[in-house]
Amino acid sequence: MKLWGGRFEEGPSELFERFSESLHFDKRLLDVDCRGSAAFARALGRVGVLTAEECASLVEAFEQIRADARRPGFFDGAHDEDVHTLVIRKLKERVGALADKIHTGRSRNEQVSLDLRLWLREEIDSISQLLVHVMSALAGMARGYPHAFVPGYTHTRRAQAILWSHYLLAYFEMFSRDHERLAQARRRVNVMPLGSGALAGSGFPFDREAIARELGFEGITRNSMDVSADRDFALDFLYAASVSMLHLSRLAEDWILYSSEEFGWLELGDAVTSGSSLMPQKKNPDSLELIRGKSGRVFGDFSSLFVTMKGLPMTYNRDMQEDKEPLFDAASQWSASLEMMAAVIESTRLHAGAPARAAEESWVVATDLAEALARAGTPFHRAHHLVGQLVLESVKAGKKPLDWTPEQLTAFAPEFTPEMARLLLPSEGMKTREVPGGTGPAAVARALEEAEARLRLWKQ
Repeated sequence: MKLWGGRFEEGPSELFERFSESLHFDKRLLDVDCRGSAAFARALGRVGVLTAEECASLVEAFEQIRADARRPGFFDGAHDEDVHTLVIRKLKERVGALADKIHTGRSRNEQVSLDLRLWLREEIDSISQLLVHVMSALAGMARGYPHAFVPGYTHTRRAQAILWSHYLLAYFEMFSRDHERLAQARRRVNVMPLGSGALAGSGFPFDREAIARELGFEGITRNSMDVSADRDFALDFLYAASVSMLHLSRLAEDWILYSSEEFGWLELGDAVTSGSSLMPQKKNPDSLELIRGKSGRVFGDFSSLFVTMKGLPMTYNRDMQEDKEPLFDAASQWSASLEMMAAVIESTRLHAGAPARAAEESWVVATDLAEALARAGTPFHRAHHLVGQLVLESVKAGKKPLDWTPEQLTAFAPEFTPEMARLLLPSEGMKTREVPGGTGPAAVARALEEAEARLRLWKQ
């Protein structure tokens, strides 16, 4: 069944139909297509195109189709061009010729835009909660290890000591920005396009604001041509997905390393790891590796639609049918990755002694010593040089920071005082970093409380 055809003497070829068919992927829009069409039927009733009885019949039929679609086998044997023609076919089976009225004053262009917006709005709401779950898991782990400290890294080299909870809250902030970015995308999704027609606006006096309220939209689109051409809202979502997957991939990479024998910081749960078919001793971080791998897939989804849209003239072009598969795929991969990451975090234990030893055996305290010298009046360039010499001497002699006694430290250079020897303990140097956003224990405790307050707000 086609929604067009009067202009043509012959039908499309079987090759063309196979090439252009989209039901195998856009069938997931069936529920929102029925809901949007029911709202449009009511709008047709308000402008006198449908009688009250006709409107009621159509709305009831759409509800029946929605219910039927939830049963197994609904799509078996369907050869419709797309989900919209399938719905019309099912509608005609229930109400006969009345089904032909449903497209009065409505274009496929605005219908697709509406369906995508309704579907994407619900996906955004679901993914927002998954982000909150990941952030809750990070905050819970931070709460569970309030005193643990680890080496922080730059250039993959040990740099300065930080609290483990400070490290976890760094990722909390990344995912918090993802949550905010997704909320911004939702606002651009959440405008109602019906009434725009194919590109010039509808010839019927629809109350667009009433339709928007009925479907839960915050407002209506402003320009009918823009509606037909616009997939910015889908790109906004795909960009948000890509950045968030980037964050997930970085966390996955960290924990793949930190759970390795070389680090020995983390013990991943059995439920999120796998073994080897050959090597009995292996406990592989497959869940994290898959998250890391899926990030590239989502980046590709964004690139796919971005490149598809770049050269399209105003307004709608059939190229835009290619928006759905990357959009659907990105939503599925992002959701699954967030769900998996939350499970990983909740099942992972920190072996606090291992990173503490790594910090104590390295010179992550060097900056603490240099800043102590500066606070005591030594120009920082001189302080930096002195501590650098101390590190060099230690490396040559095979000495660790805690091998230095207060007396040896002051003997090395008169600028050092005996009290500065306490800063050779990483846990002491961190106490000087109590600026907001720093790794000082009090600053991190405040940051964790603030993070938990945000979580409570998002969970409401």
